[in-house]
Amino acid sequence: MAFAPQDPRIPDPNDPVINEGRVDYVPTPISVTRARQYATRLISEWGHPALADDTALIVSELATNALRHAHVPGRLFRVELTLTKTRLRIAVSDPRGERLPRPRRPSSRDKHGRGLLIVRTLADRWGVRERTVGKEIWAELELTAT
Repeated sequence: MAFAPQDPRIPDPNDPVINEGRVDYVPTPISVTRARQYATRLISEWGHPALADDTALIVSELATNALRHAHVPGRLFRVELTLTKTRLRIAVSDPRGERLPRPRRPSSRDKHGRGLLIVRTLADRWGVRERTVGKEIWAELELTAT
């Protein structure tokens, strides 16, 4: 549940990657649904169905943010899942690096603005990584928690 500023790309030799999957999506509302379904299917196939609901919700929130706040015509957003011995890493990248996410405190009347709060609540760690083009928002779920 903590923001983790360290770079998650640095491999940990004690926690090798077991499975990886990634798909690029056109920034349309149906793509959020497809990304959520893909993530749910993949994590279940990898033998961790207990993480499927949290994974689906995190993917849905991050993909919705990519669509809503980082849409660039003609550019895709990417959903990546990485499974190691100890954790599942969920990452969504988009082409708008200048629009870094900030968790908000929406009022009870606000219709939007809760996505990162949900991610922060579900994830053991989350963060933002700037890319050459765009950014990546990532969240990690510990496998020991299942």
